[in-house]
Amino acid sequence: MRPALAVGLVFAGCCSNVIFLELLARKHPGCGNIVTFAQFLFIAVEGFLFEADLGRKPPAIPIRYYAIMVTMFFTVSVVNNYALNLNIAMPLHMIFRSGSLIANMILGIIILKKRYSIFKYTSIALVSVGIFICTFMSAKQVTSQSSLSENDGFQAFVWWLLGIGALTFALLMSARMGIFQETLYKRFGKHSKEALFYNHALPLPGFVFLASDIYDHAVLFNKSELYEIPVIGVTLPIMWFYLLMNIITQYVCIRGVFILTTECASLTVTLVVTLRKFVSLIFSILYFQNPFTLWHWLGTLFVFIGTLMYTEVWNNLGTTKSEPQKDSKKN
Repeated sequence: MRPALAVGLVFAGCCSNVIFLELLARKHPGCGNIVTFAQFLFIAVEGFLFEADLGRKPPAIPIRYYAIMVTMFFTVSVVNNYALNLNIAMPLHMIFRSGSLIANMILGIIILKKRYSIFKYTSIALVSVGIFICTFMSAKQVTSQSSLSENDGFQAFVWWLLGIGALTFALLMSARMGIFQETLYKRFGKHSKEALFYNHALPLPGFVFLASDIYDHAVLFNKSELYEIPVIGVTLPIMWFYLLMNIITQYVCIRGVFILTTECASLTVTLVVTLRKFVSLIFSILYFQNPFTLWHWLGTLFVFIGTLMYTEVWNNLGTTKSEPQKDSKKN
């Protein structure tokens, strides 16, 4: 029952979270900072009440290690959300972030001196080609869609390049954080709920440097049209409703992934998360009518096939199917 519940939470929470993020970004493309701050604040308050026991429970992992992890986590979150302000469409944003396998492999080879099989190198090559195709076609769209002057078209392209640079930086930083987490968990044991709390609570003072931008967007949110929430009948500006739903769905998504990792094998988690990304991508293209050509579909196919190859889905499914047959023969 719990695995089924976890899968439901992941799909319901993560997919709807992407929808509300796109609704926010389409109206105010630069609202990434207020969205990040709201998400961090909500999860930090929840963790302070239920995980840290109002500050009475000491952390299992020393705070100095969390400080390093938090610096990386805060940077990745802010940069990823801010990239939406740099001419990056939501589908490309999702596809690009699916390239975390590439970053993990590169840093794993450099830092941990890992070596991989030819099969895994092939899968990473597929992911790389897929992301390159999608990025290249999006670059052509950015320049061709600018119906203003040639100078404005070039300026839009430069901002888009900065967005790609931001996503690349966030991808590598996220992979480095993953390696750092891996070494911490080997040393101190896994404390994912504790890590979730400190990763969101400790960066909160950093938002002081973004206070003016957060305040400006709060004012803009207040000026948006009013919306009456069904059932409860409360009326509030629609942008605040989108933000509230984004926070709630983000929490549901995180909780779903947490339950999934404790109840299911890592293969199942990877499959569910990969499928969830694909469903979110399809919905973003169809519902929001984001431009998506045949080349984009080909690139997306390469990314998802490469991801599934990397996790050796087919090999694992083959072994799981053969195990019941062996058992039946023994019986």
